[in-house]
Amino acid sequence: MKRALILTATALCVGSAATAETFRWASTTDPQTMDPHAVSSAPVLGFLNNVYEGLVRRGRDMSVEPALATGWEPIGEGEGWRFTLRQGVTFHDGSAFNAEDVIFSYERAASEESDVRSWFAAVSDVVAVDDYTVDILTTSPQPIFPDSIANWMIMDSGWAEANGAERPARDEENYATRNANGTAAFMLSERQPDLQTTLVPFDGWWGEVEHNVTEAIFTPIQNSATAVAALLSGEVDMINPVPVQDAERVDAADGVTVIRGIEARVIMLGFAHDHEALRNGEPNPFGDVRVRQAVAHAVNVPAILQTIMRGSAEEASQLVSPAMRGYSDANADRPALDLEAARALLAEAGYADGFGFDLSCPNDRYLNDEAVCQAIVAMLAQIGLEVTLDSMPVSNYWPELRADNFDMYLLGWSPGTFDAEHPIRFLVHTSGERLGTWNFGGYSNPRIDEMLPMIQSEIDDGARQAMLDEAAGIIQDDMVYVPMYVQPLLWGTGEGVSLTQRPDNFFILRWVTMN
Repeated sequence: MKRALILTATALCVGSAATAETFRWASTTDPQTMDPHAVSSAPVLGFLNNVYEGLVRRGRDMSVEPALATGWEPIGEGEGWRFTLRQGVTFHDGSAFNAEDVIFSYERAASEESDVRSWFAAVSDVVAVDDYTVDILTTSPQPIFPDSIANWMIMDSGWAEANGAERPARDEENYATRNANGTAAFMLSERQPDLQTTLVPFDGWWGEVEHNVTEAIFTPIQNSATAVAALLSGEVDMINPVPVQDAERVDAADGVTVIRGIEARVIMLGFAHDHEALRNGEPNPFGDVRVRQAVAHAVNVPAILQTIMRGSAEEASQLVSPAMRGYSDANADRPALDLEAARALLAEAGYADGFGFDLSCPNDRYLNDEAVCQAIVAMLAQIGLEVTLDSMPVSNYWPELRADNFDMYLLGWSPGTFDAEHPIRFLVHTSGERLGTWNFGGYSNPRIDEMLPMIQSEIDDGARQAMLDEAAGIIQDDMVYVPMYVQPLLWGTGEGVSLTQRPDNFFILRWVTMN
C-alpha cells in the first residue's frame, strides 16, 4: 500500500502583479462535494481543478497540455495510449505520486459508484509499465481519448485507503466529500458546505507559479442582488455570473469590470421518455414524439434571448454549439415558433385539450434559470398545457432527476471534450453503467448506440462527421431534447484583478493576480 481548440479564452489584465493578496470570489452554486469522481458537474469539476490534477489539463486556449503526464502516444494500431508520468510530484500531504495512483484513480473513477465512469467506457485495462509509465488499453482506437480525460483527477491511493474513501460517495458522504489531497497549485484549508471554502497555495507544487494569491476564499451567494452588492462594495473580488440584467450597470461602476464571453454550454429541455405516468398520476404523453415536437414549436427562444438574457445568448439547434468540433452544419436549423403547428401536433397525438404536468428547474445553477422556466410555463400555456413549475436549489435538483422524479426538466450541458461525441455519450446513449449516465429521461435508440463506438474510434474526419450528422438528425427528428440557447459568460471583477475566462466556465486560481 502506498502511503502518505477551438475557442479562445478571454483574459482581463489590469496592471501588473504586486503584493500577494487574499482573493475572495462568489458564485451561485456551491460545489456539492470535494470528491473529484463523485459528481460530474461544472461547479464540482471546475472548483476541484484548483486542487486536483489529471494526466492532462486544458490551457488558457482550451488546448490539451501536459499535467501529471509529461507526454503520451498511441500504442500499436489503436490499442490504447501510453502516458509518461511526471517525476518528483508530491500530493498535498507530502506523499509521492506514481503509477499506483493512476491505476487506483482509474479503478475508482470507472467504478459503479462514480459519476464519471462513462469517460472510461472504451478502456479495457490500465497497466503500469513501471513507476512512471502507464498504458491505458482500449477496446478500439480512441483518437480523442486524451481530450476526454482532461477533467479526470488523480487521487492519492494511500490517502484514500487510509480514510475509507476507496470509492466515490455520490449520494452520501465519505471522507473525500469534505476533505481533499491533490497535487495542484492550491490545497484545501477549510470546507464549510454552503457557507465558505478556503484554499491556500501548495508550496510543493511542481509547476511554475503565476499567481500572487496567498489565500482564496469562495462563498456561494445564491441571491444575485447580494452578489452584485458584494462586488460593488469590494467585499468580494470576483462574482460569477453577473446577472444579465445588471451587466451594464455593473460595468459602468468605478473600479469594476464585466468580462463577457460565450460558454460552451447549451441550455435545453429534457423529457421523461420512459416514464409510464406523470407525477400527477396521469399517463405520460412525452413518450410520443409529436408531443415533444409541440413543445419545441411553442417555446419562443428569441423572446427568451431578448427579454431574459438581454441579447447576451445565442440560439442553439443541437446539443453542442457551432464552435464545437463535430457540430452538424446539415442540422443547423432549430424548430420554428409555430403555435398552430404545436396545437395540431397535440391534437394528432390525442391531446387536443392539452394536459397538466410538472416542469423541474434549478434556481441557482444557470443564468436566470428560474426566470427562463417561468417564461416557458407561460409559453406552453398558449397551446393548452398547464405547467406547474417545481424549482429548487441544484443541491436538491440532481438527486430528484436521478430518482426519476420529474416530467420535463431544464438542463445545461458543456462538452468536456469540446466535441459533439460528448453529449451523445452522456445524454443520448441508452442509460447504463458507463454510458448514458446523464440520460435521465431514459431515451433509447439502437442506431445511436451502434454509432457511438464507431464515432469514438473513427480516424477519418469526413467519415466521422457523416456519422455525427446522422446522429444529430436522429436526435432532432426524435426531439430527444429541445436545445434553446448557448449560455453567455458574464464575470464581474474588482479593480486590479487579472484572470482568464475560459469557455468551459472553469475558474482557474493559478492564473489570478491582484495589485
